[in-house]
Formats: sequence, C-alpha cells, structure tokens
Amino acid sequence: MGKGRYLVKRFVYIVFVFFIISILMFFIYKSMPGDPVTMMLGESRNSMKPEAYQALYDRTRQELGLDKPLVIQYLIWIGNMLTGDFGYSTQYKRQVVDVIGTPMVNTLILNALSMIVTFVIAIPLGIATAVRKNSVFDKFVQVITIVGYSLPSFIIALLFIFAFAVKIPIFPISGVRSAGFSGNGFELVLDTLWHMALPVIVMSISGIGSITRYVRAEMIDVLRMDYIKTARAKGLREKTVIYVHAFRNALIPIVTIATAWVVSLFGGSIVIENVFLWPGLGQMLINGLLQRDFSVVLTMQMFYVVLSLTGNVLMDIAYTLVDPRVRLEN
Repeated sequence: MGKGRYLVKRFVYIVFVFFIISILMFFIYKSMPGDPVTMMLGESRNSMKPEAYQALYDRTRQELGLDKPLVIQYLIWIGNMLTGDFGYSTQYKRQVVDVIGTPMVNTLILNALSMIVTFVIAIPLGIATAVRKNSVFDKFVQVITIVGYSLPSFIIALLFIFAFAVKIPIFPISGVRSAGFSGNGFELVLDTLWHMALPVIVMSISGIGSITRYVRAEMIDVLRMDYIKTARAKGLREKTVIYVHAFRNALIPIVTIATAWVVSLFGGSIVIENVFLWPGLGQMLINGLLQRDFSVVLTMQMFYVVLSLTGNVLMDIAYTLVDPRVRLEN
C-alpha cells in the first residue's frame, strides 16, 4: 500500500469519525437545559408586553432555525459548517466566524510558544538525565519533574500567581497587553510576551515533567542495546553515539507521547486561559457554555476534534520520517 492510498484511507476514517462525533456532540448539547433564545433576549421580557415579547421570541427562534426538528437542525448545521458558516452567536449577536478569529490566534500563539519551550527544555534534559543515570543531577531532576507532572495545572497557576504577581510583582496576571499601551511593533511584541510569560510557564511545566521522564526512559533502554556498545567500541565520539545512534532510535515512542501531549495541550489550555483571563478559545468555550451559546460551543468542540484526528495522522507520518523502516500501513 502506497503512501497516497494510505492517506486516502486515513482521510475517509477522519471524515467518518468526524461525522459520528458531530452527531453525538450536537444532540448532547441540544439536550442540555437552558434556552438560548431566552438568554439572547436578556431583559427584554421585563420591558415588553407579554404579547410583544412572545412574538419577538417566536420570530427569533424561527430566525435561528430552532423551531425545526432536531434532525433537520443538525443537517442544516453540519451543512453550513462544512461550507465555513459556523452559525450565529446568541451571546455576541454576530456570526461565529466573525468572533473566533482573534481568540483562535491568541490560543494558537499561546500553545505554540508553550510547545517550543517544552520541547527545547524537555528533550535535552531527558537525554542528559539518561546519560547521567542515578547521579545527583538525575535524582534532582526526577524529583522536580514528578512534582511538575503530578500537580494539576490550575494549582501550579495559583502558586505562580501568588509568587510572581502578588509577592514579587514581576508579571501581570491577565490580559494580552497592558491597558492603554502605545508603542512600536517591537515593543508590542515584548509587552505581549510579558503577559504570556506566566501562562506559558504554567502550561510548560507539566509537559516538561512528562516528556523529560519519557525521553529519559526511552534513552536508557536504547543505551543498553548491543549496537550502542558496538558503536562505542569502534571509537565513535560519545556525542555521536548519543545524538545520532541512540536518540534517533528512541524517537518513535517519543513521537507518540509528544503528539498526544500536543493534542491534549489545546484542551488543557482551556483551564489556563480562564485562570489568566487570556482571551482565547478556552475562555470563549466556557463563556459559551454558561450562556448556552451552542453555535460557539459546537464550533470550538469540532475544532478540537479535527485537531485530535489530524494529530493522529501526523503522528503516523512522523514515524516514517524518524524511521524509514516503518511502513505507514503498519
């Protein structure tokens, strides 16, 4: 089976799973208590006569398509979504596509920077602890990574807020940039990075803990292999043995855990975004749930579904890149 045929097969699988999950998500959210039309109209009930309010309610419900059977609503919703029309937000009173742009960029930037920080620190740290197994350095890192891996992210967030925003006010605790900020592009980037510092650090801690430990375990297993002993016996430099021979052969399981972590990172950022009031998809998702803004909520959920499904395919492709002996159909 060629790569092209495999990718077509995986695409069909993604489409099938996407539709199954979309059906489940749609009907689950539609069964939740609460009326989005009532929440959209807000205090209009108190300022209008009952007959006028009822007429407005019925007209709004009809405009949103909520008067139709659920099956018809689903078909209209999924058809519109596939063409880029994500529906109307009852909370923001605008099309969903017009309100998710900036939050999506904010979430992508936050998660991308967290991934860079995590991998830049975790992979070299995991290799270093494997090479220095059972040393004082290794034991110290193991203790730190266990603590970072074990603590919930919101607990770490609260601890860092208390330490670096209350006791030692180094970083801001909310927002994307300073109120009333004025400056050039470079200063804007610096101000944004300053506001991102605490969220990125908190999001990176658990990832650094888990990936460091995983890299260490895989490297220790590989360093015990006979071909590593043979490479050393041939007089190869230790760096060549570690980074060319050992690390490359440890990459396949590392790719697995790294891809799974990247996918889960976007879901985990929901909590961090709300703790630090970061205006991203996570905060929008929580607000949408509270306001019964199902168009926004379903759009966010399907984004995470697509991200997860795409991540699995990219993981398979990454296997073939790190080890050409791996065949995609396997």
